[in-house]
Amino acid sequence: MTQLNFAALADESRVLMQAELRPLQGERFQPTGFPDLGAARYVLADGTDMLAVESAQSVANRMEAACWDEEAHDLRACLRGLPYIKVLDSTSGLLTTSVLEAHRINSPYILESTDTTMLDRLQQETAGSNNGIVDVALLAKVMLKYDVNALLHGVFIAKSALAGGRLRLTRALSGFVEARNIRPVELGGVKNDRVNPSGDAKKGFGNVPYHRTEFVAETITAYFNLDLALLKGYGLDAEARNLLIALAFYKVQRFLDRGLRLRSACDLEIKGPITVTRPAGYELPSLAALESALPGLIQACAAKGHFASPAITTVSFSPRKATPAETRKTDEADDDDER
Repeated sequence: MTQLNFAALADESRVLMQAELRPLQGERFQPTGFPDLGAARYVLADGTDMLAVESAQSVANRMEAACWDEEAHDLRACLRGLPYIKVLDSTSGLLTTSVLEAHRINSPYILESTDTTMLDRLQQETAGSNNGIVDVALLAKVMLKYDVNALLHGVFIAKSALAGGRLRLTRALSGFVEARNIRPVELGGVKNDRVNPSGDAKKGFGNVPYHRTEFVAETITAYFNLDLALLKGYGLDAEARNLLIALAFYKVQRFLDRGLRLRSACDLEIKGPITVTRPAGYELPSLAALESALPGLIQACAAKGHFASPAITTVSFSPRKATPAETRKTDEADDDDER
């Protein structure tokens, strides 16, 4: 079982990882698609046909989801003790959490409620950034306190009431999946109406033929990038940095181990070992080693007072009308925080 070796990363700016994937059954797979674009196909300078199978935004979502235990409605056992925000509905039932929300702590269910607990705390704890340059190191410490995921996946708190909508952390951990030397597979079918085959299709009746394009590829590769230089720039202590590195590795390992059913027609599996291309010779800790080490790393950070107490901040959601000073800058969506 590969152990964690933080010392080997002390002078590194990046950890670059990749893993070869293949369809779990057969050869075909369905990539991500967009209503106005279809599949994201492109051609390299040498003429190689390429395909974006999964975007950075989607992989971020899936790495976060890999940390959540749906049955327990909590983080996975080895991650318990990490801070996040729990949102309750009007009956005090679980509505959502910052781990699951599209914009993490910037979720409207957290910051656009009559319960202003988090808005008030953020205003107070980031007040030093209201004028002049945003204190990114201070913002990083606030995110570490309330929502560790925001330090890895980025956050853009686009509210004028909070430093003029300038509180932003970019992604430290990113990933994407692409396929090389691809060929399209044209498929189709019919939605059958056994009662009235010639009915009005616009209203859901009748037989409706449809078309779908899947693909085969020479290779499918998942890539991951952990920006150590960015994490170091936040000025966090060794305990916090080590936790973030281990958590990033855990997310990658869990995604590759359990999260590769990307769509109904895109069920993949890892083809071989995860390769670390930078730094040379570094071996990614195993999932078992990470699961064993994370509770101790979490406890060490909690003991130093890095997290909110209690670690889970509970708020209630009841919609309210935003004042002009609190208007969300929805026209300035940031790629680093998109889902």
